[in-house]
Amino acid sequence: MLRVALRAEALLGPGKAALLEGIRDTGSIAAAGRRMGMSYKRAWYLIDTLNGAFREPMVTTSKGGKAGGGAKLTPTGEAVLDGYRRMEAAAADAVTDDLARLSALLRPTG
Repeated sequence: MLRVALRAEALLGPGKAALLEGIRDTGSIAAAGRRMGMSYKRAWYLIDTLNGAFREPMVTTSKGGKAGGGAKLTPTGEAVLDGYRRMEAAAADAVTDDLARLSALLRPTG
C-alpha cells in the first residue's frame, strides 16, 4: 500500500487509485463509488478535491440526455493513475526482501 502526498490537497493512495480505475471502467462516479461501497457524495468529494489540486481536471462529467451522462478520466487522470501504479510497483519491488525478513519474525497464526 503506497500513499503519496504531493501536497495537502493532493494525496494519492490505494482508495483514490481504485476510484479512478472504477470511473475509467464504469464511466460513472456513482458506479465507481458503489463498487467500493462508497457513497456518491464521498466519491464526488474525492474527485472534486483531486480535480482542484491538479492543473487540469482528472475527471470530466457530462449530464444525461439521449446518450446518457457519465464521467471519464482525462489525459491528466490517466497520467496520474498510471504514475501512481508505477510508483506502487516500484515501491513493492524495493521492499520485497525486507518484507520477507520482517514477516519471518512474526509469530505464526492459527
